[in-house]
Amino acid sequence: MITILIADDFDLLRQDLTEMLNAQPDMQVVGQAATGAGIVELAKSVKSDMILMDIEMESTSAGIQAAEAIHAADPDRLILYLTAHDTDRMILTAMATGAVDYIVKGAEDEEVLAHIRAAAAGHPMLNARVQSTVIREYDRLRRSEQSLLFFINNVSQLTSAERELVRLLLQDKKVKEIAAIRCVEVVTVKTQIKGLLHKFGCTRTKEIVEMIRQLNISHLF
Repeated sequence: MITILIADDFDLLRQDLTEMLNAQPDMQVVGQAATGAGIVELAKSVKSDMILMDIEMESTSAGIQAAEAIHAADPDRLILYLTAHDTDRMILTAMATGAVDYIVKGAEDEEVLAHIRAAAAGHPMLNARVQSTVIREYDRLRRSEQSLLFFINNVSQLTSAERELVRLLLQDKKVKEIAAIRCVEVVTVKTQIKGLLHKFGCTRTKEIVEMIRQLNISHLF
């Protein structure tokens, strides 16, 4: 028997869900809440295999906050979001709480039941939209991490002259100013900058400066 808690501020929807789930031979609703705060308190006293969680209840992110609180106390509690929100941002925010699935309201009853059974069996069946959103974000983060490691590795290999050049760029010095400070020709500075850009895989010195500032490593120069 899959025991379920329901959190949704729409009374009629909670009632309909409860009737549908209790009509299944392998499911039982053991509690309901109309707010995020309510489901957090209910989860403390009523054990269940999973929680069907709305996102927008007493606030636009009540379900997100509730999921975080519940998982902090009980990391093994399965949370499935059942919500009207279907933006990429909301999907990523919700799944980041440790939820196992994300269902958009309006799905057919059989689809909701299938998602619940799959999650209970340990094989969540994320729909194509949610899968695609999560995979894209994973790829973006992976690429960002690789770029970051590449950048930091190159910083460690800069020559003293290149470090000085970066230091002056961080001071927003122009090419002519850098040439004057270093007592070299402008063409020499341009050549050095070209080499620096090649080393970092950038097309503009502004990209290098922005990355260094974002990483808060200006003191290394």
